[in-house]
Amino acid sequence: MVKPSILAFSGSARKDSYNQRLVRIAAQGAEQAGAEVTLVDLADYPMPIFNQDDEAAYGLPEAARAFKKLLIAHDGFLIASPEYNSAFSPLLKNALDWASRREGDEAPLLAYRGKVAGIMAASPGALGGLRGLVFLRLLLSNIGVTVLAEQQGIAQADKAFHPEGYLNDAQLQDAVVKIGGRLADILQKLQNSGG
Repeated sequence: MVKPSILAFSGSARKDSYNQRLVRIAAQGAEQAGAEVTLVDLADYPMPIFNQDDEAAYGLPEAARAFKKLLIAHDGFLIASPEYNSAFSPLLKNALDWASRREGDEAPLLAYRGKVAGIMAASPGALGGLRGLVFLRLLLSNIGVTVLAEQQGIAQADKAFHPEGYLNDAQLQDAVVKIGGRLADILQKLQNSGG
């Protein structure tokens, strides 16, 4: 049986990012459910701010092309994003924008159409980044990604994580693990049904 493949990343390039820690927990849930997970850090894929003139002159930057290839190669995504002024991070938006660009005669939105994603957020604020997830869900849906109904925000993220990486609140830890597991299960069912 072929294992579903999941790309896990966060919308933060900060060292010791809360959201990178969070998506790592969801990735563990996906692996426990039988998926192959590739965890990446957007800090390793530095991209200029998207500018169509630059794209026309130089094509996709090398880092954008590498990130896009990762998206194409995986069946689904686990994405955690910080909240910036009630929306998701500009870093994440820029990366998603670059990966949406067509090259040659490839199909539109090749990196996204038919994919499934689980989303989550961590924030030092009281709402746990949930406002940003509204816009992330909308964007992903508009580019052809099916987004799981389940999502999770982690409030007061500066106090939420144990030094060993898991969440101090066992119920929140379980909820995030389950997002990863749910994504893996859905992708497995889609593979088995030929979808």
